Amino acid sequence: MIRLPQQGCPACLSGSTPRVGIAADHGGFALKTELVRSLRACGCELLDFGAHQLDPADDYPDFVLPMARAIAAGQLLRGIALCGSGVGVSIAANKIAGVRAGLIHDVFSAHQGVEDDDMNVACLGATVIGNGLALDLVHVFLNARFSGAPRHQRRLAKLRAVEFQNT
Repeated sequence: MIRLPQQGCPACLSGSTPRVGIAADHGGFALKTELVRSLRACGCELLDFGAHQLDPADDYPDFVLPMARAIAAGQLLRGIALCGSGVGVSIAANKIAGVRAGLIHDVFSAHQGVEDDDMNVACLGATVIGNGLALDLVHVFLNARFSGAPRHQRRLAKLRAVEFQNT
């Protein structure tokens, strides 16, 4: 497992601090609380979309969809979505045109999803991974940059065309 410093994350302390959103339902609430604390401690400008209290009856779309809409509108650069498995929040976030959410539970997917697919929402399952790995994955995700390679741009253009057909 990669251990990144909690102080001095290049993505969080760059010249223009990225605006990052975070959202979770009850299944991801405890992990979200830890990630918010850790990311703010390293200087990340973070907008918390909730849940703001533990409620076993809450629903992930109520928190993830507003964050995804903010990303699609250009108000946020990236987002972090959490639930028990990460699957539900991934499905929800991908309903919004312009959002490219991926389920990540390993370091390779955390950076490759950004580098090749311009992923802008990292989805994590709080019951699948622990706090330490989650923090490492989030830092890898935030520090990754889209390669802009022609083949990746071509693929994204095809996806955008489908999004606009369905809106």
